[in-house]
Amino acid sequence: MGKAGDMAMNQLTVDDILRRALQEDIGFGDLTSEAIFAEGHYSRGYLLAKEDLVLAGMEVFTRVFVLLDDRIKVSSRYVDGDRVSEGEKFAALEGPTRALLMGERVALNFMQRLAGIATQTSRYVAAARGYGAIITDTRKTTPGLRMLEKYAVAVGGGSNHRFGLDSMVMIKDNHIKAAGGISAAINQIRERVSPFIKIEVETETLEQVREAVAAGVDVIMLDNMPIAVIKEAVDMIRGRALIEVSGNVTLERIGDLAAAGVDIISSGALTHSVKAADISMKLE
Repeated sequence: MGKAGDMAMNQLTVDDILRRALQEDIGFGDLTSEAIFAEGHYSRGYLLAKEDLVLAGMEVFTRVFVLLDDRIKVSSRYVDGDRVSEGEKFAALEGPTRALLMGERVALNFMQRLAGIATQTSRYVAAARGYGAIITDTRKTTPGLRMLEKYAVAVGGGSNHRFGLDSMVMIKDNHIKAAGGISAAINQIRERVSPFIKIEVETETLEQVREAVAAGVDVIMLDNMPIAVIKEAVDMIRGRALIEVSGNVTLERIGDLAAAGVDIISSGALTHSVKAADISMKLE
């Protein structure tokens, strides 16, 4: 779908998500539209960008209407990943009025959220450009919508971190505390997990960074560290593991974080607290 990078969309899963959203919104029928419009009433309309944005969710938007009534036609010269300017009518649609109005809110909810994620991701990517650091998401996604939200991150030019707990080994603070330390946790992992699976360790102090380096892990995350400490950690790690930084990652800090020499900048804010893009559907 579209211009997404490393996040593929499973159409069966997407359809299941959309059907559940439509059932939630429509219930036993649209009382308003069914009372006003006859079955044969047709309308035309368009999508209006009310701010500059990176488009994401165009095919998801269209699929909502296909599931409702395949007589609805949606057309656009834009695809996911394209930039759309404020005030632009970027898509046209026509079909039975009842179905257009039944699907409007659900279709827009998905597009606005995905475009908001893609737009903010593109800002993060631009802020890191020139330093070599990549921007990634996290597992801090809306329950049930992870595939869609990670797709939107990829559309915005970011990369996807692990999709779920089965994607890679990631030893976090609670693992470390419960296991009795980084080395103890890694020893248990290496006894039970395939050597072909990458191991990442989350660290909060330089002492933990030294322990992770000595253990020979693949990725070391520097969590919620000040810039000065990050630079020390980068010098300590350099060349021995990939370096990820996370925690308190804001757009304003991206440049400084990237300049510190890290390889990966991960941010949960890309998906858990992003502002939805301002898009309207208007009937003519």
